Amino acid sequence: MPVFHTKTIESILEPVASQVSRLVILHEEAEDGGAMPDLEKPVQAVSKAVENLVRVGHETINHSDDPILKQDMPSSLRRVTEASKTLEKASDMIKADPHSKQARRFLIDGARGILQGTSSLLLCFDESEVRKIIRECKKVLDYLAVAEVIETMEDLVQFVKDLSPCLTKVSHEVDARQKELTHQPHREILIRCLDSVKSLAPILICSMKIFIQILQQGGKGIEEAAENRNYLAQRMTDEINEIVRVLQLVTYDEDEWDADDLSIMRKAFGAIESKMQTAQDWLADPRALKGGAGEKALRQILEHALRIADRCLPADRDLIRKAVSDISNMVDSLSELRAEGKGTSPQAEALARGIGQRLNDLSRTLGKAIQNAERSGIQQPAHTILGKLDQARRWLNAPWIDDKGLGQNAIKQITEEGRRIAKQCPEPHRTDLARLCDEVDGLSNQLADLVRRGEGNSPQAKEIAQKLNNKLNELKNKIHTALLQRVVEDFVDIGTPLKQFTDAVLAPEGWSQRIEKWFCEAERQSFPGLNLQGPQIVKEIFTTKRAYSPSMLSVLLIRPEWWQLAEATRTRGLSKHYKMLLTILRASPRSW
Repeated sequence: MPVFHTKTIESILEPVASQVSRLVILHEEAEDGGAMPDLEKPVQAVSKAVENLVRVGHETINHSDDPILKQDMPSSLRRVTEASKTLEKASDMIKADPHSKQARRFLIDGARGILQGTSSLLLCFDESEVRKIIRECKKVLDYLAVAEVIETMEDLVQFVKDLSPCLTKVSHEVDARQKELTHQPHREILIRCLDSVKSLAPILICSMKIFIQILQQGGKGIEEAAENRNYLAQRMTDEINEIVRVLQLVTYDEDEWDADDLSIMRKAFGAIESKMQTAQDWLADPRALKGGAGEKALRQILEHALRIADRCLPADRDLIRKAVSDISNMVDSLSELRAEGKGTSPQAEALARGIGQRLNDLSRTLGKAIQNAERSGIQQPAHTILGKLDQARRWLNAPWIDDKGLGQNAIKQITEEGRRIAKQCPEPHRTDLARLCDEVDGLSNQLADLVRRGEGNSPQAKEIAQKLNNKLNELKNKIHTALLQRVVEDFVDIGTPLKQFTDAVLAPEGWSQRIEKWFCEAERQSFPGLNLQGPQIVKEIFTTKRAYSPSMLSVLLIRPEWWQLAEATRTRGLSKHYKMLLTILRASPRSW
Protein backbone atom coordinates (compact mmCIF):
# COMPACT_ATOMS: atom_id res chain seq x y z
CA MET A 1 0.00 0.00 0.00
CA PRO A 2 1.33 3.47 -0.82
CA VAL A 3 2.68 5.36 2.18
CA PHE A 4 1.78 8.81 0.80
CA HIS A 5 -1.63 9.52 -0.66
CA THR A 6 -0.57 11.74 -3.59
CA LYS A 7 2.15 11.33 -6.15
CA THR A 8 3.52 14.84 -5.49
CA ILE A 9 3.93 14.24 -1.76
CA GLU A 10 5.40 10.82 -2.50
CA SER A 11 7.99 12.24 -4.92
CA ILE A 12 9.10 14.86 -2.37
CA LEU A 13 9.11 12.79 0.81
CA GLU A 14 10.45 9.44 -0.41
CA PRO A 15 14.02 10.81 -0.88
CA VAL A 16 13.80 12.43 2.56
CA ALA A 17 12.57 9.19 4.10
CA SER A 18 15.40 7.33 2.39
CA GLN A 19 17.98 9.70 3.89
CA VAL A 20 16.42 9.34 7.34
CA SER A 21 16.65 5.56 6.97
CA ARG A 22 20.31 5.92 6.08
CA LEU A 23 20.93 7.98 9.21
CA VAL A 24 19.21 5.32 11.31
CA ILE A 25 21.58 2.71 9.85
CA LEU A 26 24.58 4.92 10.64
CA HIS A 27 23.24 5.36 14.16
CA GLU A 28 22.94 1.59 14.66
CA GLU A 29 26.44 1.05 13.30
CA ALA A 30 27.76 3.65 15.75
CA GLU A 31 25.97 1.84 18.57
CA ASP A 32 28.15 -1.17 17.74
CA GLY A 33 31.29 0.90 18.27
CA GLY A 34 31.77 2.51 14.87
CA ALA A 35 32.49 6.21 14.41
CA MET A 36 30.02 8.54 12.70
CA PRO A 37 31.29 10.02 9.43
CA ASP A 38 31.57 13.77 8.89
CA LEU A 39 28.09 14.97 7.91
CA GLU A 40 28.84 18.69 7.57
CA LYS A 41 28.32 18.96 3.79
CA PRO A 42 25.10 16.90 3.54
CA VAL A 43 23.67 18.71 6.56
CA GLN A 44 24.46 22.07 5.00
CA ALA A 45 22.65 20.98 1.84
CA VAL A 46 19.65 19.95 3.92
CA SER A 47 19.71 23.30 5.76
CA LYS A 48 19.65 25.23 2.47
CA ALA A 49 16.79 23.10 1.21
CA VAL A 50 14.89 23.78 4.43
CA GLU A 51 15.50 27.53 4.08
CA ASN A 52 14.05 27.46 0.58
CA LEU A 53 11.11 25.39 1.78
CA VAL A 54 10.38 27.81 4.61
CA ARG A 55 10.62 30.79 2.28
CA VAL A 56 8.18 29.23 -0.19
CA GLY A 57 5.90 28.33 2.70
CA HIS A 58 5.75 31.92 3.94
CA GLU A 59 5.07 33.17 0.42
CA THR A 60 2.23 30.66 0.12
CA ILE A 61 0.75 31.89 3.40
CA ASN A 62 0.96 35.54 2.31
CA HIS A 63 -0.77 34.90 -1.01
CA SER A 64 -3.42 32.47 0.26
CA ASP A 65 -6.96 33.41 1.24
CA ASP A 66 -7.45 30.11 3.09
CA PRO A 67 -7.68 30.87 6.85
CA ILE A 68 -7.07 27.23 7.81
CA LEU A 69 -3.88 27.14 5.73
CA LYS A 70 -2.70 30.36 7.36
CA GLN A 71 -3.36 28.81 10.77
CA ASP A 72 -1.83 25.36 10.24
CA MET A 73 1.21 26.00 8.05
CA PRO A 74 3.24 28.29 10.39
CA SER A 75 3.54 25.56 13.04
CA SER A 76 4.83 23.15 10.39
CA LEU A 77 7.37 25.72 9.22
CA ARG A 78 8.58 26.23 12.80
CA ARG A 79 8.91 22.47 13.27
CA VAL A 80 11.03 22.11 10.13
CA THR A 81 13.23 25.06 11.09
CA GLU A 82 13.82 23.73 14.61
CA ALA A 83 14.62 20.28 13.24
CA SER A 84 17.14 21.79 10.82
CA LYS A 85 18.88 23.59 13.67
CA THR A 86 18.98 20.35 15.66
CA LEU A 87 20.55 18.61 12.67
CA GLU A 88 23.20 21.33 12.35
CA LYS A 89 23.96 21.04 16.07
CA ALA A 90 24.34 17.27 15.74
CA SER A 91 26.71 17.72 12.78
CA ASP A 92 28.94 20.07 14.78
CA MET A 93 29.01 17.66 17.75
CA ILE A 94 29.85 14.69 15.51
CA LYS A 95 32.68 16.65 13.90
CA ALA A 96 34.12 17.28 17.36
CA ASP A 97 33.46 13.76 18.68
CA PRO A 98 32.49 11.03 16.13
CA HIS A 99 31.53 8.69 19.00
CA SER A 100 29.21 11.12 20.80
CA LYS A 101 25.94 9.43 21.82
CA GLN A 102 24.17 12.73 22.35
CA ALA A 103 25.14 13.84 18.84
CA ARG A 104 23.68 10.66 17.38
CA ARG A 105 20.47 11.22 19.29
CA PHE A 106 20.25 14.83 18.04
CA LEU A 107 20.93 13.59 14.53
CA ILE A 108 18.03 11.14 14.58
CA ASP A 109 15.68 13.66 16.23
CA GLY A 110 16.58 16.34 13.69
CA ALA A 111 16.16 14.04 10.70
CA ARG A 112 12.85 12.74 12.02
CA GLY A 113 11.66 16.29 12.70
CA ILE A 114 12.47 17.38 9.14
CA LEU A 115 10.58 14.41 7.72
CA GLN A 116 7.55 14.97 9.93
CA GLY A 117 7.58 18.74 9.48
CA THR A 118 7.90 18.51 5.70
CA SER A 119 5.12 15.94 5.62
CA SER A 120 2.89 18.19 7.72
CA LEU A 121 3.73 21.16 5.52
CA LEU A 122 2.83 19.31 2.33
CA LEU A 123 -0.37 17.98 3.88
CA CYS A 124 -1.42 21.51 4.85
CA PHE A 125 -0.97 22.68 1.28
CA ASP A 126 -2.64 19.58 -0.16
CA GLU A 127 -5.66 19.99 2.12
CA SER A 128 -5.92 23.60 1.01
CA GLU A 129 -6.05 22.47 -2.63
CA VAL A 130 -8.71 19.92 -1.74
CA ARG A 131 -10.78 22.60 -0.04
CA LYS A 132 -10.71 24.60 -3.28
CA ILE A 133 -12.21 21.65 -5.16
CA ILE A 134 -14.79 21.13 -2.42
CA ARG A 135 -15.85 24.78 -2.69
CA GLU A 136 -16.58 24.22 -6.39
CA CYS A 137 -18.49 21.04 -5.55
CA LYS A 138 -20.61 22.95 -3.05
CA LYS A 139 -21.48 25.49 -5.74
CA VAL A 140 -22.89 22.63 -7.80
CA LEU A 141 -24.82 21.40 -4.75
CA ASP A 142 -26.27 24.89 -4.27
CA TYR A 143 -27.51 24.94 -7.87
CA LEU A 144 -28.99 21.45 -7.56
CA ALA A 145 -30.88 22.58 -4.45
CA VAL A 146 -32.86 25.12 -6.50
CA ALA A 147 -33.71 22.72 -9.33
CA GLU A 148 -37.09 22.02 -7.72
CA VAL A 149 -38.26 25.64 -7.90
CA ILE A 150 -37.55 26.26 -11.60
CA GLU A 151 -40.87 26.46 -13.45
CA THR A 152 -40.17 28.50 -16.60
CA MET A 153 -38.01 27.96 -19.66
CA GLU A 154 -36.24 31.26 -19.03
CA ASP A 155 -35.23 30.13 -15.54
CA LEU A 156 -34.14 26.77 -16.94
CA VAL A 157 -31.90 28.45 -19.54
CA GLN A 158 -30.31 30.57 -16.82
CA PHE A 159 -29.95 27.49 -14.61
CA VAL A 160 -28.06 25.67 -17.35
CA LYS A 161 -25.85 28.70 -17.99
CA ASP A 162 -24.95 28.90 -14.30
CA LEU A 163 -24.55 25.18 -13.70
CA SER A 164 -22.52 24.28 -16.80
CA PRO A 165 -19.29 26.16 -15.98
CA CYS A 166 -19.36 24.89 -12.37
CA LEU A 167 -19.83 21.30 -13.52
CA THR A 168 -17.09 21.69 -16.09
CA LYS A 169 -14.68 23.05 -13.50
CA VAL A 170 -15.53 20.31 -11.01
CA SER A 171 -15.07 17.70 -13.73
CA HIS A 172 -11.62 18.99 -14.69
CA GLU A 173 -10.42 19.41 -11.11
CA VAL A 174 -11.71 16.05 -9.84
CA ASP A 175 -10.26 14.29 -12.88
CA ALA A 176 -6.88 15.92 -12.26
CA ARG A 177 -7.10 15.02 -8.58
CA GLN A 178 -7.82 11.34 -9.18
CA LYS A 179 -4.77 11.12 -11.43
CA GLU A 180 -2.70 12.54 -8.58
CA LEU A 181 -3.85 9.98 -5.98
CA THR A 182 -1.79 6.90 -5.17
CA HIS A 183 -4.61 4.87 -3.56
CA GLN A 184 -6.33 3.03 -6.39
CA PRO A 185 -9.69 2.49 -4.56
CA HIS A 186 -10.04 6.25 -4.05
CA ARG A 187 -9.28 6.87 -7.72
CA GLU A 188 -11.89 4.36 -8.79
CA ILE A 189 -14.58 5.91 -6.59
CA LEU A 190 -13.87 9.39 -7.94
CA ILE A 191 -13.94 8.15 -11.54
CA ARG A 192 -17.21 6.31 -10.98
CA CYS A 193 -18.90 9.25 -9.27
CA LEU A 194 -17.65 11.69 -11.90
CA ASP A 195 -18.96 9.49 -14.71
CA SER A 196 -22.33 9.30 -12.95
CA VAL A 197 -22.51 13.07 -12.62
CA LYS A 198 -21.66 13.53 -16.30
CA SER A 199 -24.36 11.08 -17.39
CA LEU A 200 -27.01 12.37 -14.95
CA ALA A 201 -26.61 16.07 -15.80
CA PRO A 202 -28.23 15.98 -19.27
CA ILE A 203 -30.97 13.65 -18.00
CA LEU A 204 -31.74 16.09 -15.19
CA ILE A 205 -32.00 19.00 -17.62
CA CYS A 206 -34.29 16.91 -19.82
CA SER A 207 -36.52 15.99 -16.88
CA MET A 208 -36.71 19.64 -15.82
CA LYS A 209 -37.72 20.60 -19.35
CA ILE A 210 -40.42 17.92 -19.40
CA PHE A 211 -41.75 19.15 -16.06
CA ILE A 212 -41.93 22.75 -17.31
CA GLN A 213 -43.67 21.72 -20.54
CA ILE A 214 -46.30 19.70 -18.69
CA LEU A 215 -46.76 22.52 -16.19
CA GLN A 216 -47.24 25.15 -18.88
CA GLN A 217 -49.55 22.98 -21.00
CA GLY A 218 -51.61 21.91 -18.03
CA GLY A 219 -51.25 18.26 -18.97
CA LYS A 220 -51.42 15.17 -16.80
CA GLY A 221 -48.45 13.59 -15.11
CA ILE A 222 -47.12 16.70 -13.38
CA GLU A 223 -46.55 14.83 -10.11
CA GLU A 224 -44.64 12.03 -11.82
CA ALA A 225 -42.50 14.51 -13.75
CA ALA A 226 -41.69 16.45 -10.57
CA GLU A 227 -40.76 13.30 -8.67
CA ASN A 228 -38.57 12.10 -11.54
CA ARG A 229 -36.79 15.48 -11.61
CA ASN A 230 -36.32 15.44 -7.85
CA TYR A 231 -34.96 11.90 -7.96
CA LEU A 232 -32.34 12.83 -10.57
CA ALA A 233 -31.35 15.95 -8.65
CA GLN A 234 -30.93 13.86 -5.49
CA ARG A 235 -28.86 11.28 -7.37
CA MET A 236 -26.50 14.00 -8.56
CA THR A 237 -26.37 15.46 -5.06
CA ASP A 238 -25.44 12.07 -3.60
CA GLU A 239 -22.67 11.57 -6.16
CA ILE A 240 -21.22 15.03 -5.51
CA ASN A 241 -21.32 14.42 -1.75
CA GLU A 242 -19.48 11.13 -2.27
CA ILE A 243 -16.83 12.98 -4.29
CA VAL A 244 -16.44 15.47 -1.44
CA ARG A 245 -16.07 12.62 1.07
CA VAL A 246 -13.43 10.75 -0.92
CA LEU A 247 -11.46 13.92 -1.69
CA GLN A 248 -10.80 14.32 2.03
CA LEU A 249 -9.48 10.78 2.56
CA VAL A 250 -5.72 10.37 2.96
CA THR A 251 -5.48 6.70 4.03
CA TYR A 252 -6.89 3.39 2.89
CA ASP A 253 -6.52 0.07 4.76
CA GLU A 254 -6.67 -2.25 1.76
CA ASP A 255 -5.01 -5.05 3.73
CA GLU A 256 -7.22 -4.78 6.83
CA TRP A 257 -9.49 -7.70 5.91
CA ASP A 258 -6.49 -10.00 5.59
CA ALA A 259 -4.78 -8.89 8.82
CA ASP A 260 -5.37 -10.32 12.25
CA ASP A 261 -6.89 -8.19 15.00
CA LEU A 262 -3.63 -7.56 16.83
CA SER A 263 -1.99 -6.24 13.66
CA ILE A 264 -4.92 -3.92 13.05
CA MET A 265 -4.81 -2.71 16.67
CA ARG A 266 -1.08 -2.01 16.50
CA LYS A 267 -1.47 -0.19 13.22
CA ALA A 268 -4.27 1.98 14.63
CA PHE A 269 -2.20 2.73 17.73
CA GLY A 270 0.74 3.77 15.55
CA ALA A 271 -1.56 6.13 13.66
CA ILE A 272 -2.73 7.60 16.98
CA GLU A 273 0.84 8.27 18.12
CA SER A 274 1.70 9.96 14.81
CA LYS A 275 -1.25 12.36 15.14
CA MET A 276 -0.98 13.07 18.86
CA GLN A 277 1.43 16.01 18.62
CA THR A 278 -0.69 17.74 15.95
CA ALA A 279 -3.76 17.35 18.13
CA GLN A 280 -1.97 18.68 21.22
CA ASP A 281 -0.71 21.69 19.22
CA TRP A 282 -4.29 22.49 18.25
CA LEU A 283 -5.43 22.24 21.86
CA ALA A 284 -2.60 24.52 23.00
CA ASP A 285 -3.53 27.27 20.51
CA PRO A 286 -6.62 29.10 21.81
CA ARG A 287 -6.99 30.95 18.48
CA ALA A 288 -6.94 27.79 16.35
CA LEU A 289 -9.81 27.67 13.89
CA LYS A 290 -12.50 25.04 13.82
CA GLY A 291 -11.92 22.38 11.16
CA GLY A 292 -8.14 22.75 11.03
CA ALA A 293 -5.58 19.99 10.74
CA GLY A 294 -5.28 19.74 14.53
CA GLU A 295 -8.97 19.16 15.08
CA LYS A 296 -9.03 16.61 12.26
CA ALA A 297 -6.09 14.79 13.82
CA LEU A 298 -7.86 14.74 17.18
CA ARG A 299 -11.05 13.29 15.74
CA GLN A 300 -9.06 10.73 13.75
CA ILE A 301 -7.40 9.67 17.00
CA LEU A 302 -10.84 8.98 18.44
CA GLU A 303 -11.84 6.99 15.34
CA HIS A 304 -8.71 4.84 15.60
CA ALA A 305 -9.36 4.35 19.33
CA LEU A 306 -12.82 2.96 18.55
CA ARG A 307 -11.30 0.57 16.02
CA ILE A 308 -9.01 -0.72 18.75
CA ALA A 309 -11.95 -0.97 21.17
CA ASP A 310 -13.86 -3.16 18.70
CA ARG A 311 -11.06 -5.74 18.83
CA CYS A 312 -9.88 -5.74 22.45
CA LEU A 313 -11.17 -7.53 25.57
CA PRO A 314 -14.66 -6.59 26.87
CA ALA A 315 -13.40 -4.81 30.01
CA ASP A 316 -10.97 -2.66 28.01
CA ARG A 317 -13.56 -2.11 25.27
CA ASP A 318 -16.08 -0.48 27.60
CA LEU A 319 -13.43 1.72 29.20
CA ILE A 320 -12.10 2.95 25.83
CA ARG A 321 -15.55 3.65 24.41
CA LYS A 322 -16.52 5.70 27.47
CA ALA A 323 -13.29 7.68 27.27
CA VAL A 324 -13.79 8.35 23.54
CA SER A 325 -17.37 9.48 24.12
CA ASP A 326 -16.31 11.89 26.88
CA ILE A 327 -13.46 13.36 24.82
CA SER A 328 -15.69 13.72 21.76
CA ASN A 329 -18.27 15.70 23.74
CA MET A 330 -15.55 17.93 25.16
CA VAL A 331 -14.07 18.55 21.69
CA ASP A 332 -17.52 19.51 20.37
CA SER A 333 -17.90 22.04 23.18
CA LEU A 334 -14.42 23.46 22.61
CA SER A 335 -15.02 23.78 18.87
CA GLU A 336 -18.25 25.68 19.49
CA LEU A 337 -16.53 28.09 21.89
CA ARG A 338 -13.70 28.75 19.42
CA ALA A 339 -16.16 29.21 16.56
CA GLU A 340 -17.87 31.89 18.69
CA GLY A 341 -14.54 33.63 19.29
CA LYS A 342 -14.33 32.48 22.93
CA GLY A 343 -11.22 30.34 22.55
CA THR A 344 -9.30 32.43 25.10
CA SER A 345 -12.03 32.29 27.74
CA PRO A 346 -11.28 30.43 31.01
CA GLN A 347 -13.89 27.81 30.14
CA ALA A 348 -12.31 27.07 26.73
CA GLU A 349 -8.78 26.93 28.11
CA ALA A 350 -9.87 24.58 30.89
CA LEU A 351 -11.59 22.37 28.31
CA ALA A 352 -8.44 22.29 26.17
CA ARG A 353 -6.29 21.28 29.14
CA GLY A 354 -8.78 18.61 30.16
CA ILE A 355 -8.91 17.17 26.63
CA GLY A 356 -5.11 17.07 26.48
CA GLN A 357 -4.92 15.16 29.75
CA ARG A 358 -7.64 12.74 28.71
CA LEU A 359 -5.89 12.13 25.38
CA ASN A 360 -2.74 11.13 27.21
CA ASP A 361 -4.76 8.86 29.51
CA LEU A 362 -6.50 7.35 26.47
CA SER A 363 -3.16 6.63 24.82
CA ARG A 364 -1.96 4.77 27.92
CA THR A 365 -5.25 2.86 28.15
CA LEU A 366 -5.00 1.81 24.50
CA GLY A 367 -1.45 0.57 24.99
CA LYS A 368 -2.52 -1.55 27.96
CA ALA A 369 -5.55 -2.86 26.04
CA ILE A 370 -3.32 -4.08 23.21
CA GLN A 371 -0.99 -5.75 25.71
CA ASN A 372 -3.94 -7.45 27.43
CA ALA A 373 -5.30 -8.71 24.12
CA GLU A 374 -1.88 -10.03 23.18
CA ARG A 375 -1.41 -11.82 26.52
CA SER A 376 -4.88 -13.36 26.41
CA GLY A 377 -4.24 -14.95 23.03
CA ILE A 378 -7.94 -14.58 22.16
CA GLN A 379 -8.57 -14.23 18.43
CA GLN A 380 -11.71 -13.34 16.52
CA PRO A 381 -13.21 -15.43 13.70
CA ALA A 382 -12.12 -14.42 10.20
CA HIS A 383 -14.22 -12.10 8.03
CA THR A 384 -14.88 -14.57 5.20
CA ILE A 385 -16.35 -18.06 5.09
CA LEU A 386 -13.11 -19.48 3.70
CA GLY A 387 -11.18 -17.83 6.54
CA LYS A 388 -13.58 -19.26 9.10
CA LEU A 389 -13.22 -22.70 7.50
CA ASP A 390 -9.44 -22.52 7.88
CA GLN A 391 -9.79 -21.60 11.55
CA ALA A 392 -12.30 -24.42 12.09
CA ARG A 393 -10.04 -26.98 10.39
CA ARG A 394 -7.08 -26.00 12.53
CA TRP A 395 -9.18 -26.76 15.60
CA LEU A 396 -10.47 -30.04 14.14
CA ASN A 397 -6.95 -31.19 13.33
CA ALA A 398 -5.98 -30.84 17.00
CA PRO A 399 -9.11 -30.36 19.15
CA TRP A 400 -7.20 -31.12 22.36
CA ILE A 401 -5.15 -27.90 21.91
CA ASP A 402 -6.81 -24.89 23.54
CA ASP A 403 -7.51 -22.24 20.86
CA LYS A 404 -9.63 -20.10 23.21
CA GLY A 405 -12.83 -21.18 21.43
CA LEU A 406 -11.77 -19.73 18.07
CA GLY A 407 -12.54 -22.84 16.02
CA GLN A 408 -15.96 -23.43 17.56
CA ASN A 409 -16.91 -19.76 17.18
CA ALA A 410 -15.88 -19.90 13.52
CA ILE A 411 -18.10 -22.96 12.98
CA LYS A 412 -21.00 -21.22 14.71
CA GLN A 413 -20.70 -18.20 12.43
CA ILE A 414 -20.52 -20.44 9.35
CA THR A 415 -23.80 -22.16 10.30
CA GLU A 416 -25.43 -18.79 11.05
CA GLU A 417 -24.48 -17.63 7.57
CA GLY A 418 -25.78 -20.90 6.12
CA ARG A 419 -29.16 -20.45 7.80
CA ARG A 420 -29.40 -16.86 6.58
CA ILE A 421 -28.79 -18.00 3.02
CA ALA A 422 -31.21 -20.92 3.44
CA LYS A 423 -34.07 -18.50 4.14
CA GLN A 424 -33.60 -17.02 0.66
CA CYS A 425 -33.58 -20.42 -1.10
CA PRO A 426 -36.60 -22.27 -2.55
CA GLU A 427 -37.55 -25.74 -1.44
CA PRO A 428 -36.06 -28.34 -1.19
CA HIS A 429 -32.73 -26.46 -1.02
CA ARG A 430 -33.90 -24.48 2.01
CA THR A 431 -34.65 -27.58 4.08
CA ASP A 432 -31.45 -29.37 3.02
CA LEU A 433 -29.25 -26.42 3.89
CA ALA A 434 -30.95 -25.80 7.24
CA ARG A 435 -30.70 -29.52 8.12
CA LEU A 436 -26.99 -29.56 7.29
CA CYS A 437 -26.40 -26.51 9.51
CA ASP A 438 -28.14 -28.29 12.40
CA GLU A 439 -25.96 -31.39 11.88
CA VAL A 440 -22.79 -29.29 11.90
CA ASP A 441 -23.84 -27.51 15.11
CA GLY A 442 -24.66 -30.83 16.75
CA LEU A 443 -21.28 -32.37 15.93
CA SER A 444 -19.50 -29.19 17.01
CA ASN A 445 -21.25 -29.25 20.40
CA GLN A 446 -20.42 -32.95 20.88
CA LEU A 447 -16.75 -32.31 20.16
CA ALA A 448 -16.68 -29.29 22.48
CA ASP A 449 -18.18 -31.41 25.29
CA LEU A 450 -15.48 -34.04 24.84
CA VAL A 451 -12.77 -31.38 24.90
CA ARG A 452 -14.18 -29.90 28.12
CA ARG A 453 -14.03 -33.37 29.74
CA GLY A 454 -10.38 -33.71 28.71
CA GLU A 455 -11.11 -36.27 25.98
CA GLY A 456 -10.16 -34.12 23.00
CA ASN A 457 -7.47 -36.60 21.94
CA SER A 458 -9.68 -39.70 22.31
CA PRO A 459 -10.68 -41.94 19.34
CA GLN A 460 -14.28 -40.76 19.70
CA ALA A 461 -13.23 -37.10 19.48
CA LYS A 462 -11.08 -37.80 16.42
CA GLU A 463 -13.98 -39.60 14.73
CA ILE A 464 -16.36 -36.70 15.43
CA ALA A 465 -13.75 -34.20 14.20
CA GLN A 466 -13.43 -36.13 10.93
CA LYS A 467 -17.22 -36.23 10.45
CA LEU A 468 -17.46 -32.53 11.27
CA ASN A 469 -14.72 -31.72 8.77
CA ASN A 470 -16.62 -33.61 6.04
CA LYS A 471 -19.89 -31.89 6.95
CA LEU A 472 -18.19 -28.48 6.82
CA ASN A 473 -16.93 -29.22 3.32
CA GLU A 474 -20.43 -30.29 2.31
CA LEU A 475 -21.89 -27.14 3.87
CA LYS A 476 -19.38 -24.94 2.05
CA ASN A 477 -20.32 -26.55 -1.28
CA LYS A 478 -24.05 -26.18 -0.62
CA ILE A 479 -23.65 -22.50 0.29
CA HIS A 480 -21.67 -21.95 -2.89
CA THR A 481 -24.28 -23.79 -4.97
CA ALA A 482 -27.14 -21.87 -3.35
CA LEU A 483 -25.53 -18.51 -4.05
CA LEU A 484 -24.74 -19.49 -7.63
CA GLN A 485 -28.28 -20.74 -8.20
CA ARG A 486 -29.68 -17.50 -6.80
CA VAL A 487 -27.65 -15.41 -9.22
CA VAL A 488 -28.68 -17.63 -12.15
CA GLU A 489 -32.35 -17.40 -11.21
CA ASP A 490 -32.16 -13.62 -10.94
CA PHE A 491 -30.66 -13.09 -14.38
CA VAL A 492 -31.55 -16.13 -16.49
CA ASP A 493 -34.98 -15.01 -17.72
CA ILE A 494 -35.50 -11.36 -18.46
CA GLY A 495 -37.26 -12.08 -21.76
CA THR A 496 -40.53 -13.32 -20.28
CA PRO A 497 -41.43 -10.18 -18.28
CA LEU A 498 -40.35 -8.01 -21.22
CA LYS A 499 -42.60 -9.95 -23.59
CA GLN A 500 -45.51 -9.67 -21.14
CA PHE A 501 -44.94 -5.95 -20.85
CA THR A 502 -44.94 -5.66 -24.65
CA ASP A 503 -48.18 -7.66 -24.92
CA ALA A 504 -49.87 -5.49 -22.30
CA VAL A 505 -48.78 -2.25 -23.96
CA LEU A 506 -49.60 -3.26 -27.53
CA ALA A 507 -52.98 -4.75 -26.65
CA PRO A 508 -56.07 -2.80 -27.84
CA GLU A 509 -56.86 0.10 -25.55
CA GLY A 510 -60.38 -1.09 -24.94
CA TRP A 511 -59.37 -4.63 -24.01
CA SER A 512 -60.47 -4.92 -20.40
CA GLN A 513 -58.25 -7.92 -19.67
CA ARG A 514 -55.05 -6.18 -20.70
CA ILE A 515 -54.00 -5.07 -17.21
CA GLU A 516 -55.63 -8.06 -15.47
CA LYS A 517 -53.60 -10.46 -17.63
CA TRP A 518 -50.47 -8.62 -16.70
CA PHE A 519 -51.32 -8.75 -13.00
CA CYS A 520 -51.66 -12.53 -13.20
CA GLU A 521 -48.32 -13.01 -14.91
CA ALA A 522 -46.60 -10.48 -12.68
CA GLU A 523 -47.18 -12.70 -9.68
CA ARG A 524 -45.10 -15.45 -11.33
CA GLN A 525 -42.15 -13.46 -12.62
CA SER A 526 -39.83 -11.37 -10.54
CA PHE A 527 -36.23 -10.42 -9.89
CA PRO A 528 -35.98 -11.36 -6.19
CA GLY A 529 -32.23 -11.08 -5.85
CA LEU A 530 -32.27 -7.48 -7.05
CA ASN A 531 -35.40 -6.54 -5.12
CA LEU A 532 -36.61 -4.92 -8.35
CA GLN A 533 -39.47 -7.25 -9.35
CA GLY A 534 -39.63 -6.10 -12.94
CA PRO A 535 -43.21 -7.09 -13.78
CA GLN A 536 -44.45 -5.79 -10.46
CA ILE A 537 -42.93 -2.40 -11.26
CA VAL A 538 -44.80 -2.26 -14.55
CA LYS A 539 -47.95 -3.43 -12.82
CA GLU A 540 -47.72 -0.44 -10.50
CA ILE A 541 -46.89 1.88 -13.42
CA PHE A 542 -50.26 1.04 -14.94
CA THR A 543 -52.25 1.69 -11.77
CA THR A 544 -50.45 4.26 -9.60
CA LYS A 545 -49.06 7.74 -9.86
CA ARG A 546 -45.75 6.73 -8.35
CA ALA A 547 -42.61 7.98 -10.14
CA TYR A 548 -39.98 5.40 -11.01
CA SER A 549 -36.30 6.07 -11.17
CA PRO A 550 -34.08 5.21 -14.14
CA SER A 551 -32.31 2.54 -12.09
CA MET A 552 -35.63 0.77 -11.55
CA LEU A 553 -37.03 1.09 -15.06
CA SER A 554 -33.76 0.38 -16.85
CA VAL A 555 -34.13 -3.30 -15.85
CA LEU A 556 -37.06 -3.38 -18.29
CA LEU A 557 -35.74 -1.14 -21.05
CA ILE A 558 -32.77 -3.10 -22.23
CA ARG A 559 -33.24 -3.47 -25.97
CA PRO A 560 -33.34 -1.06 -28.96
CA GLU A 561 -36.86 -2.19 -29.91
CA TRP A 562 -38.11 -0.57 -26.73
CA TRP A 563 -37.94 2.73 -28.58
CA GLN A 564 -40.97 1.47 -30.53
CA LEU A 565 -42.49 0.31 -27.26
CA ALA A 566 -42.22 3.82 -25.83
CA GLU A 567 -44.02 5.19 -28.87
CA ALA A 568 -46.65 2.47 -28.52
CA THR A 569 -47.07 3.41 -24.88
CA ARG A 570 -47.96 6.92 -25.95
CA THR A 571 -50.42 5.82 -28.62
CA ARG A 572 -52.16 3.16 -26.54
CA GLY A 573 -53.56 5.51 -23.95
CA LEU A 574 -50.60 5.50 -21.55
CA SER A 575 -49.30 8.96 -22.41
CA LYS A 576 -48.71 9.96 -18.80
CA HIS A 577 -45.69 7.61 -18.74
CA TYR A 578 -44.49 8.22 -22.28
CA LYS A 579 -42.16 11.11 -21.54
CA MET A 580 -40.60 9.35 -18.59
CA LEU A 581 -39.96 6.20 -20.62
CA LEU A 582 -38.54 8.20 -23.51
CA THR A 583 -36.22 10.12 -21.19
CA ILE A 584 -34.82 6.89 -19.79
CA LEU A 585 -34.48 5.35 -23.23
CA ARG A 586 -32.50 8.33 -24.44
CA ALA A 587 -30.22 7.95 -21.44
CA SER A 588 -29.74 4.23 -22.04
CA PRO A 589 -26.81 2.87 -24.08
CA ARG A 590 -28.02 1.95 -27.58
CA SER A 591 -25.67 -1.03 -27.52
CA TRP A 592 -28.15 -2.76 -25.21
